[in-house]
Amino acid sequence: MAKRDYYEVLGVQKNASKDDIKKAYRKLAIQHHPDKNPGNKEAEEKFKEATEAYEILSDDQKKAAYDQFGFAGVEGMGQSGDYSSAFHGFEDIFGDFSGIFDTILGGGRRSSGGGSSGIRQGANLRYDIEIPFKDAVFGTKVEIQYSRNESCTVCKGTGAAGGSGKKVCPTCGGSGQIRRSQGFFSVASTCPNCGGEGYTIEHPCKECGGSGTQKKRQKIMVTIPAGVEDGKRVVIPRQGDAGPNSGPPGDLYVFIRVKPHEYFERQELDLYCAVPISITQASLGAEIYVGTLDGKNIKVKIPAGIQNGKMLRIRDEGVPSSGYRGNLYIKLMVQIPAKLSRRGKELMEELAKVEGENDSPKPIPLDVIANDN
Repeated sequence: MAKRDYYEVLGVQKNASKDDIKKAYRKLAIQHHPDKNPGNKEAEEKFKEATEAYEILSDDQKKAAYDQFGFAGVEGMGQSGDYSSAFHGFEDIFGDFSGIFDTILGGGRRSSGGGSSGIRQGANLRYDIEIPFKDAVFGTKVEIQYSRNESCTVCKGTGAAGGSGKKVCPTCGGSGQIRRSQGFFSVASTCPNCGGEGYTIEHPCKECGGSGTQKKRQKIMVTIPAGVEDGKRVVIPRQGDAGPNSGPPGDLYVFIRVKPHEYFERQELDLYCAVPISITQASLGAEIYVGTLDGKNIKVKIPAGIQNGKMLRIRDEGVPSSGYRGNLYIKLMVQIPAKLSRRGKELMEELAKVEGENDSPKPIPLDVIANDN
């Protein structure tokens, strides 16, 4: 599923103030918080989506990068799929959970560490491909190979050998965090014994070393939509790394680079190419055939007296997109012969006489020079 625009997620305008962004997030966070919606996956996803949007839009640097480059500008800056960064966002707005959140949500704070389950979404992956210009215009399918972490088939993603299971971390009591008092403040840090998971594995799985995942190589077919532009990306849901403890996989982001074409260039949905014509074709007019990107030959009428560099438009031969197609523009380049035959030279000289041309340079009036300056 494609990610939604962060402003759309929070329901605010692009010029919204920090207070407006905070208020919008606070409302959504209370509405969709997992403790208030136990077992509701849709609410959980909306909670994480709102938290990710808030993390980006509440930070001036991240917000500026997002406004200029979109998701590509903040890749890796937002929500990672677990609750740790979500609760940091909450603490910025609501303060300590032990007070206000027990009242608002009816108690039951979820650990910002791994907690009793430690289930988190896996990491997103990136894959870069380069495709021909024509495939970017008309769309294609590309098979790619890449490596990703998948749930271990031996321990079923638990990381524990032979059903030995896990035990609550004795250091943090399963919270995944150690809290220390410093004056008036209570500072939380990741438990050094369990690494924030909230549990320890007594007998790690030999196949995966206790990680619960295995690196595997796979092939998938990626559909490149017609009209895709250079630098854009295609998101393939659930094809990233598997999450810890059989958590859901992340997504695969396929970034597209488009090879330049020998003859055609692109501007949005329009295509451009240069077509050479002779002096006589430009002077007298002619009918020529122009090859299109998809292999057709289209007859084009050249009007008499056309000037070098003039553009002619061929409708509906550009880039297709959403039932619409751009135009093809051909730039006429009048070719001057580098060498004339004797007869050709005679004809050109005769033409010059007929048209009253003088081969000696004419003086330019001083008032014209002055006006030009």
